[in-house]
Amino acid sequence: MIIESNSNTFIKINLGKIFMSNSVLKLEEVSIFQNETLILNEVNIDVKEGDFVYLIGKTGSGKSSLLKTLYGDLKLNNGAGSIVDMNLKTLKEKDIPFLRRKLGVVFQDFKLLNELTVNGNLEFVLRATGWKEKGLMSAKIEAVLTKVNMHTTGHKFPYELSGGEQQRVAIARALLNDPKLILADEPTGNLDPQTSMEVMEVLLELNKKGHTIFMATHDYALILKYPSKTLKCEDTKVFEVVQRKN
Repeated sequence: MIIESNSNTFIKINLGKIFMSNSVLKLEEVSIFQNETLILNEVNIDVKEGDFVYLIGKTGSGKSSLLKTLYGDLKLNNGAGSIVDMNLKTLKEKDIPFLRRKLGVVFQDFKLLNELTVNGNLEFVLRATGWKEKGLMSAKIEAVLTKVNMHTTGHKFPYELSGGEQQRVAIARALLNDPKLILADEPTGNLDPQTSMEVMEVLLELNKKGHTIFMATHDYALILKYPSKTLKCEDTKVFEVVQRKN
């Protein structure tokens, strides 16, 4: 239900509390704090399998705090929440590595290890998550690099790649453990407009193949070019907005 005008581009929608059984991310009446300061209040979110959802908002509006809550960096104390079948309210410190294996996280600054090749970066993650068989690791690495059209760059070091190529590798890394949900935190934030579109095309292609993606961004041009469900953080609230059709 449309309840009020939000801007010339978007209109605001009441999210309510309607949740479906195939949710991979569900928050109900969640409050998020940092250092006892309320960042977001009464948050209700439902992301279903196969969704592509944008999270927008000004710097300081709570986007990063929300994402940190989802991958276990901030503890959820108020409200109810689950992600990839794990209860965020009862999540223990020892459970966080297991949670992150079920998620694929893509950061703005790539977070690749410059002293390792592309293949080395991906093998490092696989070994850290329990993989041991060299042949199986090589096959998995080739498969995820092929998904992002980077299968010929495994021998290169990150500093030999462009920003867009590094982000493709970071996306491939996020796919290594077949995540049920990809969390992307400003994945195009350090890229020029053309490269941003190329990275978006990769993410959208993954979504078409069944990957669920929850992406924080401040790039409204991308949202207008590649419209999808959009949530906005503003004034401690999270609400859905849709593009206004002229």
